[in-house]
Amino acid sequence: MKKILITFLAALSISFNCFAGTDGELNLTKNKNGDVKECFESLNRGIFAFNQALDQIIIEPAAKGYRLLPSPIRTGTSNALNNISLVVTIPNNLLQGDLVLAGKNSARFLVNTTIGVLGVFDPASKMGLNDYDKEDWGQTLAKWGVGEGCYLILPVLGPSTLRDASASLVNYSGGNAWYNITVDEDTRYFSDFDFYASRGLTGIDFRAKNIESFNNLEKNSIDFYASVKSLYLQDRKKRILNTDDIIETMDDSDWDEIETN
Repeated sequence: MKKILITFLAALSISFNCFAGTDGELNLTKNKNGDVKECFESLNRGIFAFNQALDQIIIEPAAKGYRLLPSPIRTGTSNALNNISLVVTIPNNLLQGDLVLAGKNSARFLVNTTIGVLGVFDPASKMGLNDYDKEDWGQTLAKWGVGEGCYLILPVLGPSTLRDASASLVNYSGGNAWYNITVDEDTRYFSDFDFYASRGLTGIDFRAKNIESFNNLEKNSIDFYASVKSLYLQDRKKRILNTDDIIETMDDSDWDEIETN
Protein backbone atom coordinates (compact mmCIF):
# COMPACT_ATOMS: atom_id res chain seq x y z
CA MET A 1 0.00 0.00 0.00
CA LYS A 2 2.84 2.37 0.85
CA LYS A 3 4.50 1.80 -2.53
CA ILE A 4 1.22 2.48 -4.33
CA LEU A 5 0.78 5.75 -2.43
CA ILE A 6 4.34 6.82 -3.12
CA THR A 7 3.93 6.10 -6.84
CA PHE A 8 0.68 8.07 -6.92
CA LEU A 9 2.22 11.08 -5.19
CA ALA A 10 5.24 11.02 -7.45
CA ALA A 11 2.99 10.97 -10.50
CA LEU A 12 1.08 13.99 -9.25
CA SER A 13 4.30 15.89 -8.80
CA ILE A 14 6.31 15.22 -11.88
CA SER A 15 3.41 15.45 -14.32
CA PHE A 16 3.94 19.21 -14.25
CA ASN A 17 7.53 19.37 -13.16
CA CYS A 18 8.84 20.02 -16.64
CA PHE A 19 6.54 22.98 -17.23
CA ALA A 20 7.53 26.57 -16.54
CA GLY A 21 5.30 29.42 -15.57
CA THR A 22 3.47 32.68 -15.57
CA ASP A 23 0.98 34.61 -13.51
CA GLY A 24 0.09 36.86 -16.40
CA GLU A 25 -1.13 36.57 -19.95
CA LEU A 26 -0.17 33.46 -21.87
CA ASN A 27 0.74 34.36 -25.46
CA LEU A 28 2.01 31.67 -27.79
CA THR A 29 4.06 33.39 -30.46
CA LYS A 30 5.07 32.30 -33.93
CA ASN A 31 8.76 32.28 -33.06
CA LYS A 32 10.69 29.17 -33.90
CA ASN A 33 11.92 27.04 -31.05
CA GLY A 34 15.61 27.33 -31.83
CA ASP A 35 17.34 24.16 -32.94
CA VAL A 36 15.19 21.73 -30.95
CA LYS A 37 14.28 18.87 -33.27
CA GLU A 38 11.07 16.86 -33.29
CA CYS A 39 12.67 13.41 -33.65
CA PHE A 40 9.90 11.27 -32.15
CA GLU A 41 6.64 13.05 -32.98
CA SER A 42 4.42 9.98 -33.33
CA LEU A 43 5.70 8.48 -30.10
CA ASN A 44 5.54 11.85 -28.34
CA ARG A 45 1.93 12.38 -29.32
CA GLY A 46 0.97 8.94 -28.04
CA ILE A 47 2.62 9.57 -24.67
CA PHE A 48 1.08 13.05 -24.56
CA ALA A 49 -2.38 11.48 -24.91
CA PHE A 50 -1.58 9.05 -22.10
CA ASN A 51 -0.47 11.90 -19.84
CA GLN A 52 -3.70 13.79 -20.59
CA ALA A 53 -5.74 10.74 -19.58
CA LEU A 54 -3.73 10.45 -16.36
CA ASP A 55 -4.42 14.09 -15.62
CA GLN A 56 -8.16 13.73 -16.17
CA ILE A 57 -8.49 10.56 -14.10
CA ILE A 58 -6.18 11.31 -11.17
CA ILE A 59 -4.44 14.65 -11.06
CA GLU A 60 -7.18 17.14 -11.85
CA PRO A 61 -9.68 15.56 -9.40
CA ALA A 62 -7.00 15.62 -6.69
CA ALA A 63 -6.30 19.27 -7.47
CA LYS A 64 -9.98 20.15 -7.20
CA GLY A 65 -10.08 18.51 -3.77
CA TYR A 66 -6.97 20.42 -2.73
CA ARG A 67 -8.71 23.68 -3.65
CA LEU A 68 -11.25 23.01 -0.91
CA LEU A 69 -8.58 23.49 1.76
CA PRO A 70 -8.45 26.88 3.53
CA SER A 71 -6.30 29.46 1.75
CA PRO A 72 -3.72 29.76 4.60
CA ILE A 73 -3.02 26.02 4.35
CA ARG A 74 -2.50 26.19 0.60
CA THR A 75 -0.28 29.27 0.92
CA GLY A 76 1.82 27.64 3.62
CA THR A 77 2.17 24.50 1.52
CA SER A 78 3.35 26.51 -1.49
CA ASN A 79 5.85 28.38 0.66
CA ALA A 80 7.28 25.18 2.12
CA LEU A 81 7.60 23.54 -1.30
CA ASN A 82 9.34 26.59 -2.74
CA ASN A 83 11.72 26.52 0.19
CA ILE A 84 12.60 22.87 -0.47
CA SER A 85 13.29 23.69 -4.13
CA LEU A 86 16.18 25.91 -3.03
CA VAL A 87 18.28 22.83 -2.26
CA VAL A 88 18.48 22.32 -6.03
CA THR A 89 18.62 26.00 -6.99
CA ILE A 90 21.57 26.90 -4.74
CA PRO A 91 24.10 24.36 -6.09
CA ASN A 92 23.09 25.29 -9.63
CA ASN A 93 23.66 28.97 -8.81
CA LEU A 94 27.19 27.98 -7.80
CA LEU A 95 27.79 25.82 -10.88
CA GLN A 96 26.65 28.69 -13.09
CA GLY A 97 29.10 31.03 -11.36
CA ASP A 98 26.44 33.23 -9.78
CA LEU A 99 27.96 33.47 -6.30
CA VAL A 100 25.93 36.52 -5.26
CA LEU A 101 22.62 34.85 -6.01
CA ALA A 102 23.80 31.64 -4.38
CA GLY A 103 24.49 33.64 -1.21
CA LYS A 104 21.08 35.32 -1.28
CA ASN A 105 19.29 32.03 -1.84
CA SER A 106 21.27 30.40 0.96
CA ALA A 107 20.26 33.20 3.30
CA ARG A 108 16.66 32.89 2.14
CA PHE A 109 16.70 29.15 2.81
CA LEU A 110 18.23 29.62 6.26
CA VAL A 111 15.75 32.31 7.31
CA ASN A 112 12.64 30.55 6.04
CA THR A 113 13.70 27.15 7.37
CA THR A 114 14.27 28.52 10.87
CA ILE A 115 12.19 31.63 11.51
CA GLY A 116 9.70 30.58 8.82
CA VAL A 117 9.11 27.17 10.47
CA LEU A 118 10.47 24.88 7.74
CA GLY A 119 9.39 27.31 5.06
CA VAL A 120 5.69 27.43 5.89
CA PHE A 121 6.05 31.18 6.35
CA ASP A 122 8.12 33.52 4.19
CA PRO A 123 9.86 36.11 6.40
CA ALA A 124 12.81 36.18 3.98
CA SER A 125 10.78 38.08 1.38
CA LYS A 126 9.97 40.77 3.95
CA MET A 127 13.71 41.05 4.55
CA GLY A 128 14.37 41.71 0.88
CA LEU A 129 15.55 38.18 0.04
CA ASN A 130 13.03 37.68 -2.72
CA ASP A 131 15.15 38.27 -5.82
CA TYR A 132 15.46 34.66 -6.88
CA ASP A 133 14.49 32.28 -9.69
CA LYS A 134 14.49 28.52 -9.59
CA GLU A 135 17.45 26.90 -11.30
CA ASP A 136 17.89 23.26 -12.28
CA TRP A 137 20.52 20.96 -13.73
CA GLY A 138 19.20 21.35 -17.28
CA GLN A 139 19.68 25.11 -17.09
CA THR A 140 23.23 24.59 -15.85
CA LEU A 141 24.05 22.25 -18.73
CA ALA A 142 22.66 24.85 -21.12
CA LYS A 143 24.90 27.50 -19.54
CA TRP A 144 27.82 25.17 -20.14
CA GLY A 145 26.95 24.98 -23.83
CA VAL A 146 25.13 21.65 -24.01
CA GLY A 147 22.46 21.67 -26.72
CA GLU A 148 18.85 20.68 -26.17
CA GLY A 149 18.82 17.64 -28.42
CA CYS A 150 15.46 16.27 -29.51
CA TYR A 151 12.13 17.24 -27.99
CA LEU A 152 10.62 14.53 -25.80
CA ILE A 153 7.36 13.79 -24.07
CA LEU A 154 8.07 11.49 -21.14
CA PRO A 155 5.44 9.19 -19.60
CA VAL A 156 4.04 10.99 -16.55
CA LEU A 157 6.98 13.42 -16.59
CA GLY A 158 5.68 15.43 -19.54
CA PRO A 159 7.57 17.84 -21.87
CA SER A 160 11.35 17.70 -21.91
CA THR A 161 14.40 17.48 -24.16
CA LEU A 162 17.23 14.99 -24.27
CA ARG A 163 19.37 17.45 -22.31
CA ASP A 164 16.77 18.23 -19.66
CA ALA A 165 15.70 14.60 -19.29
CA SER A 166 19.31 13.55 -18.74
CA ALA A 167 19.88 16.39 -16.29
CA SER A 168 16.80 15.44 -14.26
CA LEU A 169 18.48 12.15 -13.37
CA VAL A 170 20.93 14.13 -11.24
CA ASN A 171 18.11 14.69 -8.76
CA TYR A 172 18.11 10.95 -8.11
CA SER A 173 21.84 10.37 -8.07
CA GLY A 174 23.11 12.66 -5.34
CA GLY A 175 22.21 16.01 -6.90
CA ASN A 176 19.31 16.78 -4.59
CA ALA A 177 20.00 17.21 -0.88
CA TRP A 178 16.32 16.66 -0.01
CA TYR A 179 16.38 13.35 -1.89
CA ASN A 180 19.62 12.38 -0.19
CA ILE A 181 18.36 12.81 3.38
CA THR A 182 14.98 11.21 2.72
CA VAL A 183 15.22 8.41 0.17
CA ASP A 184 18.94 7.75 -0.12
CA GLU A 185 19.89 7.94 3.54
CA ASP A 186 16.44 7.47 5.13
CA THR A 187 17.51 9.46 8.18
CA ARG A 188 15.97 9.31 11.62
CA TYR A 189 13.78 12.37 11.11
CA PHE A 190 12.88 11.98 7.42
CA SER A 191 11.94 9.04 5.20
CA ASP A 192 11.42 8.34 1.51
CA PHE A 193 7.72 9.09 2.01
CA ASP A 194 8.58 12.71 2.88
CA PHE A 195 10.36 13.16 -0.45
CA TYR A 196 7.61 11.65 -2.58
CA ALA A 197 4.90 13.43 -0.60
CA SER A 198 6.60 16.77 -1.25
CA ARG A 199 6.85 15.96 -4.94
CA GLY A 200 3.21 14.95 -5.04
CA LEU A 201 2.10 18.11 -3.26
CA THR A 202 4.09 20.19 -5.73
CA GLY A 203 2.07 18.72 -8.58
CA ILE A 204 -1.26 19.10 -6.79
CA ASP A 205 -0.53 22.69 -5.73
CA PHE A 206 0.52 23.65 -9.25
CA ARG A 207 -2.45 21.96 -10.92
CA ALA A 208 -4.94 23.47 -8.48
CA LYS A 209 -3.80 26.97 -9.43
CA ASN A 210 -4.23 26.29 -13.11
CA ILE A 211 -7.33 24.16 -13.63
CA GLU A 212 -9.25 26.73 -15.67
CA SER A 213 -6.12 27.92 -17.45
CA PHE A 214 -5.16 24.47 -18.71
CA ASN A 215 -8.74 23.83 -19.78
CA ASN A 216 -8.85 27.15 -21.66
CA LEU A 217 -5.51 26.49 -23.32
CA GLU A 218 -6.69 23.08 -24.50
CA LYS A 219 -10.05 24.43 -25.65
CA ASN A 220 -8.54 27.33 -27.60
CA SER A 221 -5.67 25.41 -29.17
CA ILE A 222 -5.97 24.03 -32.67
CA ASP A 223 -3.21 21.59 -31.73
CA PHE A 224 -2.83 21.30 -27.95
CA TYR A 225 0.32 19.20 -28.31
CA ALA A 226 1.99 21.88 -30.45
CA SER A 227 0.88 24.66 -28.08
CA VAL A 228 2.37 22.92 -25.05
CA LYS A 229 5.58 22.20 -26.96
CA SER A 230 5.96 25.84 -28.02
CA LEU A 231 5.23 27.12 -24.53
CA TYR A 232 7.65 24.72 -22.86
CA LEU A 233 10.57 25.29 -25.23
CA GLN A 234 10.33 29.07 -25.28
CA ASP A 235 9.88 29.33 -21.55
CA ARG A 236 12.93 27.12 -21.04
CA LYS A 237 14.88 29.52 -23.25
CA LYS A 238 13.72 32.44 -21.11
CA ARG A 239 14.85 30.70 -17.93
CA ILE A 240 18.22 29.73 -19.33
CA LEU A 241 18.87 33.32 -20.41
CA ASN A 242 17.56 34.63 -17.06
CA THR A 243 15.76 37.37 -18.93
CA ASP A 244 12.80 39.45 -17.82
CA ASP A 245 11.67 39.83 -21.42
CA ILE A 246 8.50 37.99 -22.37
CA ILE A 247 9.39 35.16 -24.71
CA GLU A 248 6.17 33.21 -24.41
CA THR A 249 4.90 33.99 -20.96
CA MET A 250 4.98 36.54 -18.22
CA ASP A 251 7.66 35.99 -15.60
CA ASP A 252 6.96 33.66 -12.68
CA SER A 253 8.59 30.79 -10.89
CA ASP A 254 6.27 27.90 -11.62
CA TRP A 255 3.40 28.67 -14.01
CA ASP A 256 1.33 30.03 -11.10
CA GLU A 257 -2.14 31.10 -12.17
CA ILE A 258 -1.79 31.04 -15.93
CA GLU A 259 -4.34 33.27 -17.62
CA THR A 260 -5.39 32.78 -21.21
CA ASN A 261 -7.30 35.04 -23.53
